[in-house]
Amino acid sequence: MMGTKANKHRGRNRYHGRGKKAGRGAGKRGGRGNAGINKHRVMTRIKYMPNHWGMHGFNRHPTLRTVYVTVNVSQLEEMAKGSDTINLTEMGIDKILGSGRINTALKVIVEEASARAVEKIEAAGGSIEGGDDDTWEEE
Repeated sequence: MMGTKANKHRGRNRYHGRGKKAGRGAGKRGGRGNAGINKHRVMTRIKYMPNHWGMHGFNRHPTLRTVYVTVNVSQLEEMAKGSDTINLTEMGIDKILGSGRINTALKVIVEEASARAVEKIEAAGGSIEGGDDDTWEEE
């Protein structure tokens, strides 16, 4: 049976077995919440909250991040829908990445492409165009 002590005292006397001051406030508990985490609850902190203090990792400001809208080589064929050219810039896609396979020769117009993507598209007999600064073209 749980809580028998409390049950025995319930309703029989003034303080229900807690004495005069033990039931008031959060003193019996040593403070509320995370109070005393650097004082009387240090071991709790060390044992159960090892990563609670300090900073972890870093987070660049959103304006500094360049996030590309990407597409993989494997998705190009179905996006082209049978035509031999595909303009990804018009579709709002910035970059091609080289995951998957491509079998048809496609002419792709896009701003940026990874080296693997270029390799795979050219191996299938296709070509890539449209990068202003030609970051991906091999020299």
